[in-house]
Amino acid sequence: MARVSCRDVSPQLSSLPHRGTAANTSHAKISFRRAQSLCGPLTTTKRSQPSSAATRDDAAVASLVGQLEPNVDQDEEEEDLHLPDDAPSPRRRGAQRHDDELAARWREIHGCDDWAGLLDPMDPLLRSELIRYGELAQACYDAFDYDLSSRYCGSCKYPRRAFFDRLGMPEAARGYAVTRYLYATSNFRFPSFSFSDKRSRADAKVWSQRATWIGYVAVSSDEESARLGRRDVVIAWRGTITRLEWVSDLMDFLRPVADEGIPCPDREVKVESGFVDLYTDKDPSCRFCKYSAREQVLLEVRKLVAHYAGALGEEVSVSVTGHSLGSSLAVLSAYDIAESEANLSGDGRRAAVCVYSFSGPRVGNGRFRERFERELGVKALRVVNVHDTVPRMPGLFLNEGVPAMVRRVAEGLRMPWCYSHVGVELALDHKRSPFLKDTLDPGNSHNLEAHLHLLDGYHGSGERFVLASGRDPALVNKASDFLKDHHCVPPFWRQDENKGMVRAPDGRWIQPDRRGHLDDDHHHDGHGVNDGDEHRKHHGHFRLFG
Repeated sequence: MARVSCRDVSPQLSSLPHRGTAANTSHAKISFRRAQSLCGPLTTTKRSQPSSAATRDDAAVASLVGQLEPNVDQDEEEEDLHLPDDAPSPRRRGAQRHDDELAARWREIHGCDDWAGLLDPMDPLLRSELIRYGELAQACYDAFDYDLSSRYCGSCKYPRRAFFDRLGMPEAARGYAVTRYLYATSNFRFPSFSFSDKRSRADAKVWSQRATWIGYVAVSSDEESARLGRRDVVIAWRGTITRLEWVSDLMDFLRPVADEGIPCPDREVKVESGFVDLYTDKDPSCRFCKYSAREQVLLEVRKLVAHYAGALGEEVSVSVTGHSLGSSLAVLSAYDIAESEANLSGDGRRAAVCVYSFSGPRVGNGRFRERFERELGVKALRVVNVHDTVPRMPGLFLNEGVPAMVRRVAEGLRMPWCYSHVGVELALDHKRSPFLKDTLDPGNSHNLEAHLHLLDGYHGSGERFVLASGRDPALVNKASDFLKDHHCVPPFWRQDENKGMVRAPDGRWIQPDRRGHLDDDHHHDGHGVNDGDEHRKHHGHFRLFG
């Protein structure tokens, strides 16, 4: 077929109805950039039939595009013919270009300019990093044992040293080492969070009556740090597992952070009392939550910053991520790290602190927002689905969206339910995805995997939904029923093989004993001051402590 140039195409396109005319109202956008296609049933989407006039116009355009696309395919095939067999695919070459950019642009991606110009249109590098941090948050859900018949219900299913390997996350396994598991207890009952009130089938043998595994701290390897352009300390917080009623069950009462031991000089800086309880509560009688989640995370961050930034003189960042309730803990802990100066190294340098939040509720009042953003310089990028109710809570009526005068009056009257979101919002819409059902199920619109799917297809407001990385849409149904039925992906498909049961040497089926890795992963006794030998022994390639 003879090649067709864009000069030949242009006069023929000009004869078609112009944008904004009645004949063009049903036209689809034409793009000469070909999107990556997915294999199998997930590629099929149904389209409404256009009018006859639109059909003739579309046919004319399709004919012209059809003449161009074979040449594009041919060019790509000819280019690949000259590559060695083990050369990366075009998509991998694009990912490599992003990797090459990241070391030079990491501060921009980390929010130094509040992501100005990166969200609309969507910056490809920022998109890939948001998905990466979202997957680190998703790992908390995938690793959590919420089987009520298990004696280890409420703990992490996998040992710390093999965390990412056991989750089937090889890139994360190569890139990060988990240095600490985080545990929490709370006097406030978050439904489906700790399950401590539902352990009826294994009460006599549960691993802990009060503690629940809530997340982890990880640090990047030497190789990953070179790719990222800095040593990255990641804190990932877990949210609730199933129900969303915890949002409406909140005490919805603001409390000064200074009352909780956070060294804030202003008592007008307040946060939601349920969140700060979970973050600061402890139980001296429990070996896993003898120290609060706050004490655990501050200790680990101080230790890592002192080692990498202070002793080794490296550039260090602190990246905090979480979904749902985990998002509120991410915002609160990032604020606390900056307020407590846990990110300050011995030579006076401060590690940049950034939150990548997914579907998170409001955490504090307007004064908290000012302290968080302007005075401490903490950055936060909040990814939300516009149909999700959780980001609208608490502070449904008195929030950052009301007129400033009304908000000042409400705060001046010390109303306990006046809240403000922090940071920058990236709003997505699940109705833009051709893969997802048009449903009112709040669990679907709140689902983290769905947010990552929407990120992959988002290119900017008004742009067509096209999966940029080809991330598997089947992941959406991992813990939901959100994909359209004709994709033939079963709902809630992710489960452990044989529900975690293993065959013992004598042939019986049993639950594997996790006491060994629980003891190994838990090193809070002695407040973790002698962890250096353990890190040297098991993570030498991460150069953690010499």
